[in-house]
Amino acid sequence: MNAIIAAVKEFGREEDGITAIEYGLIAATMVAVVVGAFAVLGPAISTAFSGIAASITAAT
Repeated sequence: MNAIIAAVKEFGREEDGITAIEYGLIAATMVAVVVGAFAVLGPAISTAFSGIAASITAAT
C-alpha cells in the first residue's frame, strides 16, 4: 500500500505531463485561430483569386 501511495505522490510531482498538456492546449488554440481566420477570410480570398484569374485570362 505504501508503494502505491509513493508512486502516486511521485506522479503528482512530475511536471513532464503538465508541460505536454500545456503544449497541446497551445497547439489546439493555434489551430482554432487558423481555422477561424480561414472561415472568416475564405470568401474574400476566393474572390480575390477569382479576380486575378479573370485578369490573367482576359490578358491572354
